[in-house]
Amino acid sequence: MIIKGRAISPGYAEGEAITYGEAFSFLGGVDGKTGKFNVRDGTIDGKVFLFPNGKGSTVGSYVVYDLKVQGHCPAALVNKSAETIVTTGAVISSVPMVDNVDVSLVRDGDLVAVDGSKGYIELKNVKQVDIVSSLLLCDGKFLMLHRPEKSHTYPGKWSLVSGHVEAGESPEEAARREIMEETQISVGYPAATAPVFMVRYADTIYVVHSYMYRVSTTDVKLNNENTDCMWISPEEFDADESVDGVDRVLEFLKSEF
Repeated sequence: MIIKGRAISPGYAEGEAITYGEAFSFLGGVDGKTGKFNVRDGTIDGKVFLFPNGKGSTVGSYVVYDLKVQGHCPAALVNKSAETIVTTGAVISSVPMVDNVDVSLVRDGDLVAVDGSKGYIELKNVKQVDIVSSLLLCDGKFLMLHRPEKSHTYPGKWSLVSGHVEAGESPEEAARREIMEETQISVGYPAATAPVFMVRYADTIYVVHSYMYRVSTTDVKLNNENTDCMWISPEEFDADESVDGVDRVLEFLKSEF
């Protein structure tokens, strides 16, 4: 799967991913002579290192260069938002670098290709699937569906009305089809559309197309894809009991409530 970003430092490299979920300082965060982390297990030596952004002293730029000299430099760097320290380190050390990438989508051990000249990364072991996730709103409450305990994704979790976009159909067409199949409620055009975003489950990244529909009935007739349903207010929503991304849809569409 290819994820477009922004070219920061030119070059191309492939390697195993290693990630860090917080802002990272090369000064103190890694051993400049060996590439081993001081803040977690593992090493960045020869790996694609992904983290949200850099922080700390400008000396961090020269730690990256020291890693290059010592032969323990990362194969490439990927950020959500690049800043001067990491950018300078990548450029002076000729390390390919890309930013504007949601690094939370990448897992340790993924095989990642980074093109710092064209501004993209490729996850070699991850597939992309387009899905729809529709919020049905009636009298200030929205519909949640309960997934079976044996579901192959997010078992036992609550979701909006969701499903795959089939070949030859648009996301809006898929949304209307899924709503009819899973609830027997007929809808027309969406009242609102949320920005497209991505979530990951196992080795799949789901590209989520989200819509909101105002409906005049709470009468739901479930098919066998879900085991239960409920209409709730935003205040009753529990993110821990729901599939990834529902909270983002609610945030995008909160003005519609």
